[in-house]
Amino acid sequence: MTTSWDAAVEAQIRSAQERGEFDNLPGAGKPIPGRGLPYDESWWIKSFLERERIPGDLLLPTPLQLRRRVERLPGEVRDLPTEDLVRAAVTALNREIVDFLRAPSGPRVVVRPVNVEETVRVWREERARAAAERIAAAATADSAGVPVRGQRRRRRLPWRRR
Repeated sequence: MTTSWDAAVEAQIRSAQERGEFDNLPGAGKPIPGRGLPYDESWWIKSFLERERIPGDLLLPTPLQLRRRVERLPGEVRDLPTEDLVRAAVTALNREIVDFLRAPSGPRVVVRPVNVEETVRVWREERARAAAERIAAAATADSAGVPVRGQRRRRRLPWRRR
């Protein structure tokens, strides 16, 4: 049994089809996402995250987000120019960890504050190692006659004498 509402909707759809309003829509002729694969209840959220380029980390519970940030901390502070900025970054992360530990939520995952002095020590060692590598590369480039970054190689012009 069709109601007048259903009939009106069907009539609007038919007239839109006749006018060609459904022609050349984006995705026309392409398979429906997720068809042919094993059924996944969260296909729509996965496609949304991919389409909007949202990192999946944002969906993690707080303790797992904090653990991931602790793991990524050495890479994040590696490019910081001063020790004070490194200390500030570690202190900010530790503040978030302590706030979480005061009122934990989500799964029980061990999250500990990061040792500021240890992080600064590793940062210093990496900077010293990078500086030594740059000096060694510059020395080899000088001895090979290759211009070092920032230096120009002098070109001998044919009409100039030595």
